[in-house]
Amino acid sequence: MKFIIPFVFSALLFQGLNAQDKPWQGKFEPIDRLVDQPNTYRAASGAPGKDYWQQRADYKINVLLNEQNNTISGEETITYYNNSPDDLSYLWIQLEQNVNKKGSEDFGSLNDLKDGINTRQMQFLTRAIDFPAGYSIKYIKDSNGNAIKSLVNNTMMKVLLNEPLKSGSTLSFSIGWSYPITDRSMFMLSREGYEYFPDDDNTVYLIAHWFPRMAVYNDTEGWQNQQFQRLGEFALEFGNYDVNITVPADHVVASTGALQNPSEVLTKSEQERLAEARTSFDKPVLIVTKDEAVANEKAKSTKLKTWKFKATNVRDFSFASSRKFMWDAQAVKFSDHTTLAMSFYPKEGLPVWQEESTKAVVNALQVYSESTFEYPYPVAISVNTSNIGMEFPMISFNGGRPQNGKMTQRAKEGMIGTIVHEVGHNWFPMMISSDERKWMWMDEGLNTFIHKRTIAERYPDFDQTTPESIVPFMSGDTSIMRPIMTTSDNELLKQFGNNFYIKPTVGFQILRNSVVGKELFDQAFKEYCNRWKYKHPNPGDLFRTLEDATAVDLDWFFRGWFFTTDHVDMDLSDVKWFKVYEESLNIEDQKKTTRGKIEGNNSGEKAMDFSSGSEIIKMNSTPDSSYGGFLSRLNEPELRKQLSGKNIYEVTIKNLGGLVMPVTIEWVFKDGTTEIDKLPAQVWRLNESEVKRTFVKDKEVVKVNLDPNFEFADTERNNNSFPKVDEKSDFDKFKEKS
Repeated sequence: MKFIIPFVFSALLFQGLNAQDKPWQGKFEPIDRLVDQPNTYRAASGAPGKDYWQQRADYKINVLLNEQNNTISGEETITYYNNSPDDLSYLWIQLEQNVNKKGSEDFGSLNDLKDGINTRQMQFLTRAIDFPAGYSIKYIKDSNGNAIKSLVNNTMMKVLLNEPLKSGSTLSFSIGWSYPITDRSMFMLSREGYEYFPDDDNTVYLIAHWFPRMAVYNDTEGWQNQQFQRLGEFALEFGNYDVNITVPADHVVASTGALQNPSEVLTKSEQERLAEARTSFDKPVLIVTKDEAVANEKAKSTKLKTWKFKATNVRDFSFASSRKFMWDAQAVKFSDHTTLAMSFYPKEGLPVWQEESTKAVVNALQVYSESTFEYPYPVAISVNTSNIGMEFPMISFNGGRPQNGKMTQRAKEGMIGTIVHEVGHNWFPMMISSDERKWMWMDEGLNTFIHKRTIAERYPDFDQTTPESIVPFMSGDTSIMRPIMTTSDNELLKQFGNNFYIKPTVGFQILRNSVVGKELFDQAFKEYCNRWKYKHPNPGDLFRTLEDATAVDLDWFFRGWFFTTDHVDMDLSDVKWFKVYEESLNIEDQKKTTRGKIEGNNSGEKAMDFSSGSEIIKMNSTPDSSYGGFLSRLNEPELRKQLSGKNIYEVTIKNLGGLVMPVTIEWVFKDGTTEIDKLPAQVWRLNESEVKRTFVKDKEVVKVNLDPNFEFADTERNNNSFPKVDEKSDFDKFKEKS
C-alpha cells in the first residue's frame, strides 16, 4: 500500500516515528499473560463460562450473647453443597477470631518503633497479650452425631472427613463453639467487638465473623485458605441463613436478614411504628425513640429474648445488639419489592444520626441500584459506633459521632461518606463476591467509584474525588509504592486507602469520562455487575468484560494503571509555528512584518513563546510518477489557495511519567477564543516516550495547554502549557498553607 502525501508539510502528520528516549516497553501489548486465562469456567468475553460452578453453604445457628462475661457461644449446622467437579477429602473452615490470639500471624505487625509508639499501640501490646481471645471449638459432628476430626492452623480449621465428599453431593455437619468478645479499643484494625459507654455503664455489641464459616473452594486456586491477618478481608460462599439470636430482653437487635418474630421481641407500639415505616417513602419513622432508649439504659433487664432472622442468598451474617439503640426506618420502593432503610444509634449520635443516617442509606440504595442492579434484600441497616466503617450483608457498622451535640462540616461529610460507602458494599463484595483477601481493590475500588458518584449526585456541596485527588500519592515516593494488583496483605497500611480505594476510583473515572464515554462505560459496568451477581469474579473477568462490552481496547490502561506504579506526566516540550507559502513565491519578496523583518523565526533555536513569529514551510507540487491517477482528482491550485497563509503548529509531547494517556490539547487564540483537539492514547503506540503531531489552524495561537480540565491525573502541571506557566496544584497550595 502506498501513502499519498501531496505536500511537504504533510509529512509532519506522521511524526512520532523518531527514536525513543527509552526502550520499548510494550505498553499496548495484551494483558492476557498477566491475568487468569479464559476456559470453560470463565469465558474469554469476561462472562461466567458454560461450565462455571461455585460451592454453597447453608447455616442454621443458635447463638447466645452473654452480657455478664462478654462472650458469644453458639451451635451451628452447616449444609455444604459440593458443586465442583472434584471429590473433596477435607474441608477448610475460617476461624477469624483466632487472629486475636497471642502468637497469631498478625501479632507481630507492630515492630517498628523509630517513630515512637502511641497509647493505643501500647495498649494493644500489653492488654491484648493477656486477653484469652480466639475460638474454643467444643465439637464437630456429622449428621449422625459422630465426631469429625479437625486440625486448627491459626485462623483456618481443616475438617478431616470420614469419607470424601463426592462431586455433586451434599454434607451436613454441626459445630459448637464460643469465644470472648473483644473490646474494640484493645485491638488494632478491629472490625467487631464491643464499645463501652462508662457514663451509663452500657455497651454496644458489634458481632461479626463470629461463627466458623466455610472457606471458598473455586476453579482458579482450589481452597482459598490464606490466613486472615486483618488487612485482607474475606472470601465467602453464598447460602441461606436461619439464625436465632438470644440477648438480654431489653436489647434491640439489628441484623442481616428479615425479622421473623416481631410480635415476640417488639412492643405493640414498636410493631405499629415498624408497620408505618413500611409505607413511609419520604421520611424515616422512629421505632425506638430517645426516651425509650434512655429508659432501656437504666432498666438493665436480667431476662433474655430470642430474635429470629432469615436471610436468603447471602455470603455472610452479622448483627449488633444494645439497650442503648434508637431505631428509625424508611421505605425504599423498587420495581417489585420494598426495602426498609434503617438506622440504629445511641443517643450520643444525636442529632446528626437521626437527621442524616437513614437518608444516606436511601441515597446509596437508589444510586447504586441505578448504577448496577436493584437492591434485592428486605433491609439495609446503618449502625453507629466509634471509629469504624465495616460492611456485611444488609448491615454496616459506621463511625462518626458529634461532640457535645455538635459536628463540623468535615466530620459530617466523613460520617455520611462512610455510611454511603459501607451500604454500597452490599454490591461489592456482598453480591458481586470478589476475593477481598486476595484482591481488595476489586471491592474497595469499585465500591468507592460508585460511592463517589453517589456523593457527587446527592451531596454536590461536599468535597468531591477527582483525578487530582490521587496526584499527591502517584507523585510520591516510588520506593514504597506497589501496583494496585498487589494482594491485600502485601500492601503497606499507610498506602492502603490510596492504592486500593482512590487510585482504582480515579482510574474508572478516567475510563468513564475521558476514554470510553459515560453511556458506553455505564452499560459495560452494569454488564459486569449483572454477569457476576451472586458469583465470584476475578480481575481478568472485570477487564475482559469492560473490553467486550465497549469494543474499546483498554489493555494499555489496565497494564499501566493496575500493574505498574508509573504515573502521568505529559510534558508539552515544544510548539513550533509555521505558515505555508507556495513554492513559486520568492522568499525575498515576501511581505515584511511590522518589525521590518522577513516573517518567520528561522534561527533554529527553540522558541519559548510565539513572540518571534512563525517559521516558513513550503508547499510543493505532488510528483506525477508517485501518485498517478490521484493527480487528476486533485485541484492543486484551489488547495494551494485554501492553505496558503494558514497557521501550522507542530506539537511535541513527552511522556515523563511512564503512563500513556489520551492527549487533550486546548488552543487559546489571539482573539480570546479557544478550541479543543483530542488524541486517543494510541498516539503513543509506536513511540511510548515522545509524540509529535501537526495541526492546521485558521487563527493565530497565543497559548497551548495540555489536559486543561485535569482529566488524567497529571502529576506536574507546570509543563503542561506553552508558553510555560508556574501553576500550583491544590495540593501544593494546601502544603503552603500548612
